[in-house]
Amino acid sequence: MIKIHESHEHIQIPDTIPVIPVRNTVFYPHQFIPLAIGREKSLRLIEYALKENTVIGVIAQKDGTIDDPDIDDLYRVGTVAKILKVIDLPDGSKSAFIQGISRFAVKEFVQTEPFFKARIEVIPDVYPEEEDSEKVSIEIEALATNLKNLFQKASDLAPEITAEHQGLIANLSDPSVLADMVVAFANIPIPEKQEVLEIADVRERLKKVTYAFNKYLQALELGKKIQSEVQDEINRGQREMYLRQQLKAIQKELGEYEEGSDVGELRKKIEEANLPEEVRKVAEKELDRLSRMHPASAEYTVSRTYIDWLVELPWNKSTEDNLDIEAVQKKLDSDHYGLEKVKTRILEYLAVRKLKNDMRGPILCFVGPPGVGKTSLGRSIAEALGRKFVRISLGGVRDEAEIRGHRRTYIGALPGRIIQGIKRAGSNNPVFMLDEIDKVGTDFRGDPSAALLEVLGPEQNNSFSDHYLEVPFDLSKVMFIATANMQDTIIPALRDRMEIIEIPSYVEEEKIEIAKRFLVPKQIKEHGLKPEQIEFTEEALRTIINSYTREAGVRNLERQIAAICRAVAKEVASGKTEPTKVTKEFVKKVLGPEKYYSEVAERIDKPGIVTGLAWTPQGGDILFIEATKMPGKGNLILTGQLGDVMKESARAAMSYIRANAKEFGLPEDFHEKYDIRIHVPAGAIPKDGPSAGVTIYAALLSLLTEKKVRNDIAMTGEITLRGKILPVGGIKEKVLAAHRAGIRTVILPQRNKSDLVEIPESVKKEMNFIFVKNIDELTEYIFEDKKKEKKKSSRKTSPKKELKEPVETSLPA
Repeated sequence: MIKIHESHEHIQIPDTIPVIPVRNTVFYPHQFIPLAIGREKSLRLIEYALKENTVIGVIAQKDGTIDDPDIDDLYRVGTVAKILKVIDLPDGSKSAFIQGISRFAVKEFVQTEPFFKARIEVIPDVYPEEEDSEKVSIEIEALATNLKNLFQKASDLAPEITAEHQGLIANLSDPSVLADMVVAFANIPIPEKQEVLEIADVRERLKKVTYAFNKYLQALELGKKIQSEVQDEINRGQREMYLRQQLKAIQKELGEYEEGSDVGELRKKIEEANLPEEVRKVAEKELDRLSRMHPASAEYTVSRTYIDWLVELPWNKSTEDNLDIEAVQKKLDSDHYGLEKVKTRILEYLAVRKLKNDMRGPILCFVGPPGVGKTSLGRSIAEALGRKFVRISLGGVRDEAEIRGHRRTYIGALPGRIIQGIKRAGSNNPVFMLDEIDKVGTDFRGDPSAALLEVLGPEQNNSFSDHYLEVPFDLSKVMFIATANMQDTIIPALRDRMEIIEIPSYVEEEKIEIAKRFLVPKQIKEHGLKPEQIEFTEEALRTIINSYTREAGVRNLERQIAAICRAVAKEVASGKTEPTKVTKEFVKKVLGPEKYYSEVAERIDKPGIVTGLAWTPQGGDILFIEATKMPGKGNLILTGQLGDVMKESARAAMSYIRANAKEFGLPEDFHEKYDIRIHVPAGAIPKDGPSAGVTIYAALLSLLTEKKVRNDIAMTGEITLRGKILPVGGIKEKVLAAHRAGIRTVILPQRNKSDLVEIPESVKKEMNFIFVKNIDELTEYIFEDKKKEKKKSSRKTSPKKELKEPVETSLPA
């Protein structure tokens, strides 16, 4: 049993006392507080303490949200308290007034039910024992004085510190009690208050309280500063509003103010537009200029138009993307047949967008021949994603101002097409199609391609600057899709900024599916017919595709279907009631004689004529190379609008034949007796490139050896003076062109073998591919007598292999 002398009374503190947990507060010695008693355990404890006339221990909970704390939920240092008075409340709870006596530490809990009891050890105040006790006393006094000053400062800032608190702290002389009371009155976190309670050393306790109270004071001062700034802003706004009301009254008196005037309307629009801070400042500055102009002045309209543009642009308006990948895929499939590479890329973007919300919009470029659906695909992507769609055509654009806009110093100045398109869309994340980007021109007015570098630069377009606006606009959320027929005319820097996706020409099977799913239903509807009134057979569609159109896309196919629908519509309008079945004969009757047919067999009827393959912006095509000889002096004449590279290929082929004349059975001086002329028909069309090298070689060798080249093969490849055959580009388009022309055997360079993966399986099954490394291997396959030998050999070994799968042949040199 420990005795403590307090207020001239002897208070006995037993070794074991009841302990009451308290929430969200720390209780200190010498402190008086009312304690709300509501928990069952606490009510029983109070009854026990009153009955036994004993002191109680008050300990803070670690977590104030726990209603029924366990031993582990309580701190181990608390305060011994004396119950002064208990008041019963109407709801059954009690309010107890208690006074703190001394710190204590829990040795162990001896009881948990019906309330906590613990064996304790009283913690007395400790003063440092040093030789220079006077120095220690001065230090403690200084700490106490400083703490009183800090408390005085805080009293002006903290509403929880009352005048009574100030008076009490000012009159305290005991440093130990001062430290406890200061921290008790301040709004300091519970863990820090508990730390103070656990420090017995008075000097260390004063230092800890000073540190904690300084942090508390700094937070109060910062809060006051923020409040002051907010109040200043409010006062400034009220002052501006008051002055504007006065200005309005003065203008009314002068007859210069009209309710709903331009300035008033524009000011309201600026406030409602949610503009970025930089744009808002520019708009308000321009509005101030406008308010000082006379409405009849020329600059008034210019300034008014500029503000309208700033306000009406969708700076912060975005449409929400449809992130349902399956729904987007269904939409894309329902609008377009095939085009798997493009659809996959869009779905990949959508998947990443679903995982990463702030992803930049992709910058794509669809490259392919006309009529394959590049533009319509862009619109379909916008609909699938739930975005607005904007399209501008860049074909023939030569003025840089078309992209960046004109400066406002010019009369009739407007923003460029990019900003105009964004305004039309009404959102800052549309699908923006730049059509025919390969046909942008350049002249003395600037280079639009160079202006597009900023628009399509992913590191730059987040602050695109239009000459008219003169404030940056964020284009990083826009999905840009450019279209082109060929890459070569796009400047390299611009091409490098875009992700090129090649859209190849359609094969016959794809065209039939497109016609069945899209073109025929569309034309039936557009011509006022009903599906039950007209039926297209597959044979009729094949006839239209092979005999009346020869194209990479489907535009002419749609025109021919439209012509047949018009003929049927005429019959229906004339009174025909029975349905019309469109057959091969009906097609010929409506469309007339066939326009296209396979002329390979007819054209290759003598030595010196060979079928080659070419790539064009409209897709692949076949070409015939003709060679003839006449008495002369060894000149090589080239005609048919051939480019320099193609001419050099012809000279290389001639050089190889001359160098190996003996092997071909030719006299060594054959070139001295004849002039040789090479002509590529369709002379009005320019032709160039190295890929006709093997075809020119075959034509020359056929001419000089007087052997006919097979009429069922086509070839492509570059040759060297050493007889090597090098790879070329555009293999897919060239093979599809051969397939369209009815050619089923194609000779390709060995190193182009990997390009076959891009060719549709339906085409590969019908084709026979021969891969060659050098000219000697090529010679084994090109002549008619070789063809017959190979056919006999094929019949003996595998009669069905050539029909079922493509044959890949490569003979040793």
